[in-house]
Amino acid sequence: MSSNEISDKNLPHEQGSAHGTAVAENPFADPGLPPHKPRIQDVDEQAAKRSERTVALLFTVSMLATIGFIASFVIFPVDEIVYVWPIGHVSATNLSLGLTLGVALFCIGAGAVHWARTLMSDEEFADDRHAIEAAPEVKAKVMADFADGARESAIGRRPLIRNTMLGALAMVPLSGVVLLRELGPLPEKKLFHTSWKKGLQLINMNTNEPLRPEDVVVGSLTFAKPEGLEEDDEDFNNKIAKDALMIVRIQPQDIKDRRELEWSHEGIVAFSKICTHVGCPISLYEQQTHHVLCPCHQSTFDLSDGARVIFGPAGHPLPQLRIGVNGEGNLEALGDFAEPVGPAFWERG
Repeated sequence: MSSNEISDKNLPHEQGSAHGTAVAENPFADPGLPPHKPRIQDVDEQAAKRSERTVALLFTVSMLATIGFIASFVIFPVDEIVYVWPIGHVSATNLSLGLTLGVALFCIGAGAVHWARTLMSDEEFADDRHAIEAAPEVKAKVMADFADGARESAIGRRPLIRNTMLGALAMVPLSGVVLLRELGPLPEKKLFHTSWKKGLQLINMNTNEPLRPEDVVVGSLTFAKPEGLEEDDEDFNNKIAKDALMIVRIQPQDIKDRRELEWSHEGIVAFSKICTHVGCPISLYEQQTHHVLCPCHQSTFDLSDGARVIFGPAGHPLPQLRIGVNGEGNLEALGDFAEPVGPAFWERG
């Protein structure tokens, strides 16, 4: 079938013009924006006031919930368990913290949404695309749009909403500050002291018997703990992390540091076993050089020269414990360490 035989009904619809030319109808014509329908808050100031009070109430409830979150840390003990139907037995602290923080965040979000839907401008408008570069006129337009947005939000004319919103946003971060309390108990003066004190005997970690000078021979390495500290004690791990000792015997003439020699007994010296880098236990001893090596990061200390650092990342020497012999002939401490034990204490301030 030739093109001349095609029926007119299959051709695109055409409209005649005054000159007889055909113009096709545009199927992608811009329909435009629907007419703006004002909300009740736009025409009734009483309704706008009610919405304002609703938003302010939500922000106020958020502030009260944040206060409740903080109070929960004080009111509920960490180990208190309560029964809540239908959940069952739960931690009172976790339940109260979750509920109060959830309410605080929800009310801020709900208040912002209600504010936007009832009081901020909802009129739609078309904005033509513009060049990517920030021309001076574009910057001026952005600032003008920002000013229009601030004006349309009515934040300047509605101080009740503004003040309660700022209060809610300012108080919610306090929840995160309070959470820092759960990082652990405050150290107070615990880092400055250990269990060692004058008169406590040095107990062999392997035999659990008091150490005598004849038990420590030149070239040997012995580990000790304070008298009275038992492995089945509830706080054993916390205490031994500061109390652990290395006991070595060096010929007195080989000891270079004067204070080390004075604090020793017949060449027997006691140093903290805890590395001053990150707190690893030191256990590698080289008897010819009197060097001890931390296996974690290879910090090396010279036990014949005040346990000073000769290699590695440790920041200061191992603390020394002054020792002597009691009336029974057993080694005993003559006090606590002169400086705190453990990793980078002085660098931490």
